Amino acid sequence: MPANRSHPSLLEGPVAAHLHRLALPMVWGILATMSFNVVDTYFVAQLGDAPLAAMSFTFPVVMVINALAIGLGAGTSSAVARAYGAGDMARVRQLVSDATFLALLVALAVSAVGLLTVEPLFRLLGAEPDLLPLIAEYMVPWYLGAVFAVVPMVSLSALRAIGNSAITGRILMAVALFNLILDPLLIFGLFGFPRLELQGAALATVIARGLSFVIAAYVLVRRERILVMPSWQWPALRDSWRTLLAVGLPAIATNVIIPMSGGVVVALVAAHGIDAVAGLGVALRIEPVALIVFYALSSVVGPFMGQNAGAGKYDRLLQTVAVLAKFCIIFGLVLAVVLWFVAGPMVSLFSDSPQVMAVAVAYLCLVPFSYAGYGFVMSANAAFNGLGHPLPGTFISFLRVLGVYLPLAWLGNHFWGIQGLFVATLISNLVLGALAWWWLRGYLQGHHAELSGSAAASGAELK
Repeated sequence: MPANRSHPSLLEGPVAAHLHRLALPMVWGILATMSFNVVDTYFVAQLGDAPLAAMSFTFPVVMVINALAIGLGAGTSSAVARAYGAGDMARVRQLVSDATFLALLVALAVSAVGLLTVEPLFRLLGAEPDLLPLIAEYMVPWYLGAVFAVVPMVSLSALRAIGNSAITGRILMAVALFNLILDPLLIFGLFGFPRLELQGAALATVIARGLSFVIAAYVLVRRERILVMPSWQWPALRDSWRTLLAVGLPAIATNVIIPMSGGVVVALVAAHGIDAVAGLGVALRIEPVALIVFYALSSVVGPFMGQNAGAGKYDRLLQTVAVLAKFCIIFGLVLAVVLWFVAGPMVSLFSDSPQVMAVAVAYLCLVPFSYAGYGFVMSANAAFNGLGHPLPGTFISFLRVLGVYLPLAWLGNHFWGIQGLFVATLISNLVLGALAWWWLRGYLQGHHAELSGSAAASGAELK
């Protein structure tokens, strides 16, 4: 059992109750995190079209860097949870400290490369020459504060790994609130602050995330006492980094493939006109909020699976798969029915164009009936990461996007128009959800049988 008993043990007691307790704070934390882009976009839009366009160009780059940070966090969460479940607190401290050091080095590399490539990179992405100064105005402070975007992701993942998701949710909410306060002050120069416009939006984000850096570091060092000096001897450091990146690198790939596929889909929709693109955009703004419970659940499944795997409790892991499947099916269907009835009124809050509304409503009345499958794919990916076996999750994600979704989307769009594209989304989610369930359950059954066989053999030898 872990030596630090400040958090309820995840190795005993009802699985569903543990997942509920861990996921609930993350619902609010993730909702707060989602507000970052919405808040920034709202205030920057008040500056005019050019600043808004400039910030829009930065989104793909920021998303890739966030994917990098999320991947490092996934690797940290998996390794730390398994060590914590095994009761090896010395290993926990070493992994958390070495992961933080790695995140710091990665953030410094991102800063250096980013600052040196601002103009050529955004020219390559298609930015007009007159937008480049505005883009630099935003990205230079962002790159200088990259350490506050990357390192806290690792710190908060370490806290979730030991079962402390409550403090993670509170930190994320505090940071989002701080950003909401700072944005108008620094963008418009209110109450004596300098008017920094687009640069102010970037600085508000950096400063707010700096707050999460400080709080998370304090909790890890003073309260949990699991952040110490990193391993200065190369063999020990290499061992830690290899363990972290075994999960981290596939997780990075998984998180990068999704926004890349989104660009292809937008290109397909664009053939139907600007109203179709706008309608899809409205639906895709509503969808993440609808899926927030699934995001929160997947953020805590990895630590739960990791701790129980570290303790060899594969019977609880099989029980967890059943709980996840039941929840995803029931909640997914309830969510789909609710969206069927409220899609129209929700979409009308974003647009009053009949063409835009028709596309958005069509998406929200059809695709949500596959959210159960998509929710289980997210949880299965997190589960495989937590088990320290990330490749099945990565394969499932790539297969969903490249092997099933994009081919079906092209065919559906070609033969049946935009409705066919939405059907392709529904089929992909359901098929890959079933595959994820079958694969995860089979993997755990195999390990459970192997562990039971080993235990039986050991008992026979003792007799």
